[in-house]
Amino acid sequence: MYQYNEIDQQLVEQRVAQFRDQTQRFLQGTLSEDEFRPLRLMNGLYIQRHAPMLRVAIPYGLLSSTQLRKLAHIARQYDKGYGHFTTRQNIQFNWPALETVPDILAELATVQMHAIQTSGNCIRNTTSDHLAGVTPDELEDPRPYCEIIRQWSTFHPEFAYLPRKFKIAVSGTEHNDRAATQVHDIGIYLTKNKTGEIGFKVLVGGGLGRTPFIAQVIRDFLPKQDLLSYLEAILRIYNLNGRRDNIYKSRIKILVNALGIEHFRDLVEAEWNQIRDGALQLENQRIEYFRNFFTPYTYDSSAGKNKSYAQQLLEDKDFAVWAKHNTRAHKIAGYRIVYICLKAPRIAPGDITDIQMDAVADLVDQYSFGLIRTTHNQNLILADVKQSDVYNVYKALEQQNLATANIGTLNDMICCPGLDFCSLANAGSIDVAKQINETFDDLDYLYDIGELELKMSGCINACGHHHVGHIGILGVDKKGEEFYQIQLGGSAANDASLAKIIGPAVAKTEVATSIGKILNVYTEQRINGERFIDTLRRLGIEPFKNAVYS
Repeated sequence: MYQYNEIDQQLVEQRVAQFRDQTQRFLQGTLSEDEFRPLRLMNGLYIQRHAPMLRVAIPYGLLSSTQLRKLAHIARQYDKGYGHFTTRQNIQFNWPALETVPDILAELATVQMHAIQTSGNCIRNTTSDHLAGVTPDELEDPRPYCEIIRQWSTFHPEFAYLPRKFKIAVSGTEHNDRAATQVHDIGIYLTKNKTGEIGFKVLVGGGLGRTPFIAQVIRDFLPKQDLLSYLEAILRIYNLNGRRDNIYKSRIKILVNALGIEHFRDLVEAEWNQIRDGALQLENQRIEYFRNFFTPYTYDSSAGKNKSYAQQLLEDKDFAVWAKHNTRAHKIAGYRIVYICLKAPRIAPGDITDIQMDAVADLVDQYSFGLIRTTHNQNLILADVKQSDVYNVYKALEQQNLATANIGTLNDMICCPGLDFCSLANAGSIDVAKQINETFDDLDYLYDIGELELKMSGCINACGHHHVGHIGILGVDKKGEEFYQIQLGGSAANDASLAKIIGPAVAKTEVATSIGKILNVYTEQRINGERFIDTLRRLGIEPFKNAVYS
């Protein structure tokens, strides 16, 4: 992973000192709330329903065991003993006292972490495929380019006050998107042109929230050396032309849709032609410098010859089920990718305790080269586990309630904190997630249903990505009561699509029952083991709508 140099460390420590002074002045009354608000947002600090919330950046979802232990310490010392992993691969602390936040940031700085640009109208944390560097279907590891983008965008003076927040995702595979690339302000796929040169396919104008859009291709192929200059051109056009008079129409997706992709492309290309040969051009030497931080480990060449894994699968049926659902193929023979489930029954999706974080950090050191990853789906990953060690990892995770074998199933849902914490929410999410988990607690039934993405948001801002769920749930307020819209047919994968509302919102007590009716239609109508989303697309939403409202 990338290691800070002296300048990196100095910048982060200076920001901590600045914010400590700003916080003290606010608490003393010499800074007003309006003056303090943009300063705290620059440092990832929100004021939520019950307490401040601090969002900590995890660049492209990569953490060291040392950093994970520091997060556990912060949860224990400054919060209520847990943290919440988000769809942007970051972690949030929901209960810090305002006066302690500078101390938290100072502690984070000791392990090369910060909360800079995790909020506010700026370029947010760049996200990526959580299997980057280890998946067999990858064209090239995208993380060096994520780091290049991170360094270019952090403290960028021209883009510190954009019309609205801005999000970028990078995927190393064009054909198996695990980073929801097409619903970002800018989505980037590594791709290969007709001559075999590897570069980037660039998309623009994606996003969810009040007005969801799938991103459109602005450039089919961009040479590597032009990455930053082209991003700069896009951001300049957005910064100059994006609306600032209406918060609901300020995202780049609105601008692209208003101008049309062809006109927007013309503006970007004209701007790019003025700067493409300048200081932002990436030399191969510079790219190689960043790539060296992500050099593959020295894997054990004999790991694939160990037969213990196959024997353990035969001897322990529970382990075999878990391994089938919670591990994936690694590009190196003899290794597996292990998912750590943060979706256990009766646990808020994405939550993890300080004790669990410390236990996982021990596993990271012992079995996965000291590194762990956060996922877009609010789980964790040990990316480099020898097959012969997978059973030991499983047993250790089982002791920590982190081994529920439900990855990729209905209960592996994305869920925002909702009304329990968020001041913007209209309805609860966590308690509805619990209702769904308790209703569909039969794992054999979930395995029969197969691949299904359920995504739930407590408000139209769509932090739970409900627009791109196979089943999307949106909490709405009806005269002070919590109701839930059901949407069907979304996807954030390569076949990206936006879900459609099937009818009137249902009462809170009817959410799980309504999902059950939808699943009954699927099991009755599926053909030859097709996925839920494929059956839905074949039939349309009418049969599912009729089942819910009949």
